[in-house]
Amino acid sequence: MIHSPRFTVILDACVLYPAPVRDLLLHLAAVELYKPKWTDTIQHEWIRNLLQNRPDITVGQLQKTVDSMNTAFPDANVERYEALVSSFTLPDPDDRHILAAAIRCQAELIVTSNTKDFPNSYLREFDIEAQHPDVFISNVIDLNPTESIRAFKQQVSYLRNPSKTYLQVLATLEKCGLPLTSKRLLALL
Repeated sequence: MIHSPRFTVILDACVLYPAPVRDLLLHLAAVELYKPKWTDTIQHEWIRNLLQNRPDITVGQLQKTVDSMNTAFPDANVERYEALVSSFTLPDPDDRHILAAAIRCQAELIVTSNTKDFPNSYLREFDIEAQHPDVFISNVIDLNPTESIRAFKQQVSYLRNPSKTYLQVLATLEKCGLPLTSKRLLALL
């Protein structure tokens, strides 16, 4: 079930790219509401894209983030999936590695903002579903409101430079494409 730490989810690069979304996803995983998974390729993709768009951020800063993620979730990095990649047909062939990794780690979900690139009609053949992060996080909150609000409050408490209020972080999450999530968290405050 989705509220079990055994519920395994592959996080696509597009949901790791925006720091507020990444932080919320990782805080929810830290309280064991699901088990996050990624690959080195996924990590490199969001880092590359962020460096292209944010020249004020350094490779070292982002590597520190990746190192922290790998330390917090030592079993998250999926390996030995490469042989499966060429077996799949997706609208964007560059996304086949994500499906291969999902199958390799027996993930139930791929959390991605690009759901059109992961047709559920095709993914069902592998007992996998693609969900937008707003849908995924909203479902997690609905099933685990107490732990979810605790994770959110912890996320906000870690923001120090500058510090932010709950409402400011909710507004940021909404701007990042998480309106349902923001509404559900606001209702729990």
